[in-house]
Formats: sequence, structure tokens, C-alpha cells
Amino acid sequence: MIVGLSTSPFGRLLPGLALSIAVAGAALLLARVEAVAVGHSWLEPLVLAILLGTALRTAWALPASFAPGIDCAARTVLEVAVMLIGATISFGTLMAAGPALLVGIVATVVCAIGLSFLIGRAFGLPSKMATLVACGNAICGNSAIAAVAPVIEADSRDVATAIAFTAVLGVGVVLLLPLLAAVLHLSPAAGGALAGLTVYAVPQVLAAAGPMGGVAVQVGTLVKLTRVLMLGPVLLLLSLVAPRAGTAGPAAGGRASFDRRRLALILPWFIVGFLLLAVLRSIGLLPAAAVGAADHVAGLLTVVAMAALGLGVDLRSVAAAGPRVTAVVTLSLCLLAAIALGILWATGLAWNG
Repeated sequence: MIVGLSTSPFGRLLPGLALSIAVAGAALLLARVEAVAVGHSWLEPLVLAILLGTALRTAWALPASFAPGIDCAARTVLEVAVMLIGATISFGTLMAAGPALLVGIVATVVCAIGLSFLIGRAFGLPSKMATLVACGNAICGNSAIAAVAPVIEADSRDVATAIAFTAVLGVGVVLLLPLLAAVLHLSPAAGGALAGLTVYAVPQVLAAAGPMGGVAVQVGTLVKLTRVLMLGPVLLLLSLVAPRAGTAGPAAGGRASFDRRRLALILPWFIVGFLLLAVLRSIGLLPAAAVGAADHVAGLLTVVAMAALGLGVDLRSVAAAGPRVTAVVTLSLCLLAAIALGILWATGLAWNG
């Protein structure tokens, strides 16, 4: 019986899922203790889950049997949570900001890719590695790196290095961004927009914007989804201009790069579900009870997923990434934040409540 369970699909996921749930439970408990002791949760359960998971992973070499379940929690569980968040969002929240925010999103991505690429080349990175870092930094982290790599025929070692460092730095951004928003006295909407413009992955926006309130989560998620959709035009442009071995020309490369796998990376199933639920909420077809239940379940699933995200990050991988990559990604991220803040202030969104 036990052998059968361990070899079944669920059995392989069980160790990692159980550990992720345990870490999430510890984070929720610590947040409750914190609230009772000092009257306020200075560290949200989402943040505590990431910190606990990262500390555990860095201190303990997890057995390989934990990997499938941790990956499932960090990906599938989190994607379900993001989809459910759509039930709590009305598109009126984003539309209230007007066209300035949409223009700002496009400008942020375009400027960040161009300037990050130049920084990478200035630090001596090969052009393909600089392109991976620039696209990952400007659009959506690992997903953008994975989508861009085959288009520009990047080396697998470059891909692995870029993804490893992005995972570590992405956690740092999630932890520091709420503090930055507080220091700069940004409104909840502006704080959410800043999260959407700078955080690498769609689900991580929930952790970064969560401490700033519901409005920040709504605006941040919608801004981030709009930013992710920029991956399509970027892939198309790269497929036309990147040199491709064994093709008849740029057009052939463009056709070859846009298969079903590319489409799934550009518009994953959970984003489709998110948009569908958001549309249903916006036109009033979701009852209040369903919205409340979706919000509660999404919150719990996100804590579990953040624990898994932490369990997947070994701080020692920062050193393994190499000093040049570390410098380029860090400077590029700082540049991205500066561009995003500049756009928020230029459009007046930083002061809108």
C-alpha cells in the first residue's frame, strides 16, 4: 500500500506539498503570535512563509523526493490562487487610472529592456545572456527567460544562471517593495502599480502588494498582467531580428518560434481563468458569497505557495551566479524601479488614492 502510494502521481507530490503546508502553517501561527504580542503583524504571513522556507532550504539540503511537491505548490497551487484572485477584481479599478497607466506600462517595459541590455553589454556579458537578463528583468522573470531562450538560441548554462539568480532576487524584491512604498508614502493604488511594474512573477505580486491592502493587490495584479502581455510583441520582434541557425531567414525564424508552447507561455491557463473571473465580477455575475470564498481560499493557497517559493531558493545560488551577472541583474532591477517610480510621479498616479 505504502509502495503504491509513493509511486503514484500524488504520492510523489506528497512530501513536498506536506512540507510547504507545514511551513505555511508555521507562518500563519507566527503571524498570530506576532499580532497578540505587539498588537500588529509587522510581517505578513506571506512574507513569513517566504523567509521560513528560504531559511530552511539554505540550512538543509532537501532530499530530491521533496522537489516535485514543492514545485507543484510553487507553480500550480499559486496559479490556482492567482486565477481565484480574478473573482475579487473589477476592471473599473484599472480603468479609473486612465490611459496614462497603460502607456506607462509599455514605456517601462521598452525602456527597461533597452537599458538593461546596454548595462549587460557594458559589463561584458554576451549579447544573448544580456538579452535574457533584460527580458527577464523587464517582463516576467523566469517565464520570459524560458520563452526568449529558444528564440535567440541561448546556451542552456546561460538560461540556468539567469533563472537561478532571478529566483533569489525576486524574493528580495517581494520583501523590500512594501517597505519602499511606505518610505515614499505611496498611495495603495500607486504601491500596487509599482509592484506590478517591478515584481518578476505574476503570483509574487500578491505577496508584494498584500501588505498594502486590497486596492494594491487589485491594481498590482492587473498592471502585472498587462506587463506580461508585452511578452508576445517582444518575442515577435526577437524572432524577426535574432540570428537563427538553419533557417531560411527572419520570417522562417518567426514562424518556428511561435508554436503552441510559446502561446502557453504568453497566455497561460491561469491568466485566462483570471481574466474570465474578472469579467464575470465586473459585469456583476458573481455573487458576493462566491467572491468572499474565492478571496479566502486564494489567500490560504498563496501562503502555501509562498512557503514553496522560499523552499525553492538557496541563497548560496547568488554567489554561484557570478559577480557580473549579479551586478547586471541588480543594477537592471534598480533601473526598472527608478523608471516605474518616474512614470508614476510623471502621471500623478503616485498621489492618487
